[in-house]
Amino acid sequence: MAAVTVDDILSDLPLGFASLMLRPVPADAAIERFLIVDADDEAPDGSAAFVLLIGVRGRSALPALRRLLKNTPLPVVAVKGTRAELSEAEELLSAAGTGLLVVDPGADWDRLLSIAKDRIQPRSYQSEVLTLLEEDLFAIAQTTARLTSSHVVIEDAANKVLAYSTVSNDIDELRKASILARRGPRKYELLLKDLGAYRELHQTRLPVRVPARPQDGLRERVAITLFAGDRIMGYIWLQETGAGFGPDVDHVLKGSAARTAAELIRYRNQQSVHMREDRVARILSGPAEAAASAHSEKISADRPAALILIGMSDAEAQADDAALKHGELANLAAIHAAAYKASAVVGQFKGDTAVIVPGLKSSTWEPGLKGLAESIVRDAGKHLGISPFAAVGPVAPDLLSLHSITRITEALLGCVGRASRTSVATVDDFEGEILVREAVRNFSSSTFRHRSLSALLQQDAELAETLRVYFDASLDVAECAKQMMLHKNTVYYRISKASRVTGLDFGNPRDSLVALLHIQEWTGTSPRTAGRK
Repeated sequence: MAAVTVDDILSDLPLGFASLMLRPVPADAAIERFLIVDADDEAPDGSAAFVLLIGVRGRSALPALRRLLKNTPLPVVAVKGTRAELSEAEELLSAAGTGLLVVDPGADWDRLLSIAKDRIQPRSYQSEVLTLLEEDLFAIAQTTARLTSSHVVIEDAANKVLAYSTVSNDIDELRKASILARRGPRKYELLLKDLGAYRELHQTRLPVRVPARPQDGLRERVAITLFAGDRIMGYIWLQETGAGFGPDVDHVLKGSAARTAAELIRYRNQQSVHMREDRVARILSGPAEAAASAHSEKISADRPAALILIGMSDAEAQADDAALKHGELANLAAIHAAAYKASAVVGQFKGDTAVIVPGLKSSTWEPGLKGLAESIVRDAGKHLGISPFAAVGPVAPDLLSLHSITRITEALLGCVGRASRTSVATVDDFEGEILVREAVRNFSSSTFRHRSLSALLQQDAELAETLRVYFDASLDVAECAKQMMLHKNTVYYRISKASRVTGLDFGNPRDSLVALLHIQEWTGTSPRTAGRK
């Protein structure tokens, strides 16, 4: 069994599940096994063990902890409770050099044990993911066969058999040979190509029927192509088993294809992106979680660090192949980030691709990081056929405080997403707009509103839109009239009416600020509501 540390286990736990109240001495004390101890049990040997103390919580755990410490010193013990309830336990364990993991009282011991076991006795990640994929695909094949009274085979784009339904006596020689060899025999592939089956499959997203050919030992088939956008991921083949295909076979097959394509995309993303999504979320959640991740992944925690967020347009995020593009973008970003800094962490954060770059030299960080972001955006456009945009957040003094600049970087990404003149930016490029967004966000958290202005924005679309364009045009009536294709007098009339209805003087800085906050909230400044986002 591979030796791990308490930070390795902590880095795998869900956020808020547990926190390290006391670090063991030494901090990298090896954990080679796990041990479940009931409070009433005689204390076993806890050497090199991750101990779960069950049956007690808080201060009532003290007697059991004292018994545990009488034997060989143990690296770390997990106890349910709060930090206040376990203050005496902290003092007791500190003297022995034993770490203390405080587990949320509502947490599930079985889940903690499962996570610790997987870390202490790890399985191959690739084989685990592949096993899950095969289980899912075989389940889809079996369900499809049951619904259509047929035999089902799922193939990848190279005609390799990925899954099939239960074998029966009603399958023809092609299916038997395909299952035995885990791919379609060459002569049958050529025959299907000669019949035009693949040509037709590649030209439509609907099921394609292939008539029976008794002379070649082929029964009737229905097939459909698995698409991710315009990319072919594979095929599903149905072979009739005697009674012919039912009237709803096309409907069932289309549903099976959508489900199978989603599984193949998920698998491909998991294979291509080695950095898990929760690693990014954990580092950005706060200093304690960032410290555990840094220790587990052997990355610098005390030097400056930066965050780059990469977004996609609304249209690209809603496309059929969006999930695949997200995975490919993260993979491309990971390659560029690793070339820039081997310790960079790449994953997903709130639907965007995040690149965390630790261990920076503060004097040279901005040009290099902006160049990194520009390379990712440029190559994504060139090789993935998408037009992403990136926000290079401000440098944090160390990895443990990186979470403090997350909100600013998110606001910056929203600004870049709305802009048409740039695809990569730093805070310097949108400092004023970021401050406005922060003001609107703080304003939105309050329930108090200017009643007459709020009512106007909700009830009079014409006046509301005129006010929006008027403020976007920096209170320039002529520019507002030009953008709305109206006469200047019409704009003057509408602005005057809005002022009269609301009692606000839009030439007054204070009243103008009040109006701007309401208009920005009404328009929507979320990165997902306007512009490229």
